[in-house]
Amino acid sequence: MSDAFQATTAVVTGSSSGIGRATAIALAKAGVERLVVHFCSNQDGASETADALRENGCEPVLVSADLSLPEGRQFLIDQAFDSLGLIQTWVNNAGADVLTGIAATLDFEAKLRCLLEVDVLGTILLSREVAERMVNQADQQSSQQPAAMVFVGWDQALQGMEGDAGQMFGPAKAAVMAFANSLAQSTGPQLRVNTIAPGWIRTSWGETTSDYWDQRAKGQALMERWGSVDDIAKAVLYAADPANTFLTAQTIQLNGGFNRRF
Repeated sequence: MSDAFQATTAVVTGSSSGIGRATAIALAKAGVERLVVHFCSNQDGASETADALRENGCEPVLVSADLSLPEGRQFLIDQAFDSLGLIQTWVNNAGADVLTGIAATLDFEAKLRCLLEVDVLGTILLSREVAERMVNQADQQSSQQPAAMVFVGWDQALQGMEGDAGQMFGPAKAAVMAFANSLAQSTGPQLRVNTIAPGWIRTSWGETTSDYWDQRAKGQALMERWGSVDDIAKAVLYAADPANTFLTAQTIQLNGGFNRRF
């Protein structure tokens, strides 16, 4: 990775825990100077992320916003651009957690609607306005390297997976990935848009899951292990690296190599 992140700014949605927190910290270590820590309700987690950023010389800006609501999306946009000014990196990581906590008790339809409201509609409507602003900024800063927007998809969204999870997350993440590719077609060369599609990543669900899913996650990766949030953060930074000026409209599968022999 280059040193091109030095003295830049970034936004990471859903950065109070998991992949979002790891990505925010990685950006800080790479030299990002100011970063918006977005969260919906996990104030404690957002504060922990902010503390980690400060330890790495990055100034955090905490913004609480519900991305399923128009006013929440607009609040995040206004706060981000008012606080940071020129934004070099925007990472769309936020998504509804329907596998743990109270949401895990919802029926299939309620979980699906939640994913569609947050992961699909929320992400698309937020990103359209953010992208427009980032393109306008690039037009005004013609000497700058193109800004970057990175989405988080899912490696099995298009191939499909059995069960409720596949039938919920597949359509939601496939929609996000398709939107990202279309957005890239609309915003180049001022804005680079790429997607990281993780495989089995040990987030909060993976840490408490059954032996079956633990063995399956390890067995379906050629590297024979779960992916970590830090693995995803490294890939996000690769895609967002300001020096990667020829990388756009790509979906990078990060799953340890899908094991076709499993």
